[in-house]
Amino acid sequence: MVRVLSQVLLVIALVVAVSLSPALAQDRDPEAIVQAMVDHLLAEDFEAAGADFSPEMQQALPPDTLQATWEGLAEQVGSFQEIVGAPQVTQVNGNTLVVIAMQFEAALLDMQAAVSADGQITGLYFQPSAAAPPDAGDPKAIPDDLPDYIDLQAFEEREAVLNEGTDWELPGTLTVPADKGPFPAVVLVHGSGPNDRDETIGPNKPFRDLAWGLASQGIAVLRYDKRSHVHGRAMVELPQMTVDDEVIEDAVAAVRLLRREGEVDPDRVFVVGHSLGGYLAPRIAAEADGVAGVVILAGNARPLHDLIVMQTEYLLGLDGELSEQDREQIGQVEQVKEAIDNLNAAAPGAFFGAPAAYWVDLRGYDPIKVARSLDVPLLILQGERDYQVTMEDFARWQEGLSGQDDVTFISYARLNHLLMSGEGPGSPQEYEQPGYVATVIVGDIADWILDN
Repeated sequence: MVRVLSQVLLVIALVVAVSLSPALAQDRDPEAIVQAMVDHLLAEDFEAAGADFSPEMQQALPPDTLQATWEGLAEQVGSFQEIVGAPQVTQVNGNTLVVIAMQFEAALLDMQAAVSADGQITGLYFQPSAAAPPDAGDPKAIPDDLPDYIDLQAFEEREAVLNEGTDWELPGTLTVPADKGPFPAVVLVHGSGPNDRDETIGPNKPFRDLAWGLASQGIAVLRYDKRSHVHGRAMVELPQMTVDDEVIEDAVAAVRLLRREGEVDPDRVFVVGHSLGGYLAPRIAAEADGVAGVVILAGNARPLHDLIVMQTEYLLGLDGELSEQDREQIGQVEQVKEAIDNLNAAAPGAFFGAPAAYWVDLRGYDPIKVARSLDVPLLILQGERDYQVTMEDFARWQEGLSGQDDVTFISYARLNHLLMSGEGPGSPQEYEQPGYVATVIVGDIADWILDN
């Protein structure tokens, strides 16, 4: 196995989503049940850790498989350090979801455990935490080695607020060229996970790079903290959550905010989506008023749950072989994928960390079909070393949009999923090395926007 540090939705450990038991009286506190499981995991007593698992969980995660999963997690994100804050306990579909933030050496993860009304643990999942990581550093710090495409004298920044006055307020940053406007402008839409406005991953901040680089060339940029970053705990309480809640409503609000800004040309506001944001960019453009064009950066064309299986197989095979434990984990992921294929929106439980409604909504979304219906130009960019969204997705975009007017495709031999340069097969370790979005990406986006 390898260490996983990614803002793209990845399986970090096992999800088991099963039918939850009907309401029964119980004397044991769900939080105490989950805390006992965690204590046993930390003591490496895997038989005791699974004592409160439901029969389905015990079948899927017997002690040896649970041990392999826990040890594999440590290989991916380093050794366990500490529990951060108090557990968060919410009721979802009549059952209890206990979320514990766990600091590992290389990542802060939320462990989510579902407990049925009769006191059985029916689901277990680890994902990047919605809580702000400790010691994140100064987000406004300016590096000493900025790339040549950034001219700090060419723009200024000010704070912006999305959804002001609502329960979903989001802080953001508007980067505006120093020259006199009105300027073309872009909204940056994040990939999966609780991203901040810079889409920070390790030491890298690709959205800050894009904002400063594009503003240096006369394009205003709005970037903002994602709803799951700011309101992650509240979102856990949305049993019918979909990408509308996670991404689309806020991206549409960002377009609306930009079009009202005095320095911005309201007829030249573009959506630039990365990864999941690229996948959803056609839908955002279809729902927002006045979008002038769409840029898709490493956006998948395949269904998201298919992508998770592909990513899992790739990561587990990076060492050149698949062990018996690796194959078991892939099989478990495939089981969840198959369950998603047959879900109805009211199904209980979590699947890859999201409720059934999330996946049912995405099952009905065809990004290529929606892109074909748009009457705006599209720019689709893809790194050829990207292992998270691959050239297969790029080929699907090309095939599905062939014959469409005003669609531009560009791929880059040396770039990874963060649109940064490297060599050899892509791997998560790359994301731990400091870098910047490639100059050619900023230049190609700027040229395309200024021409439209």
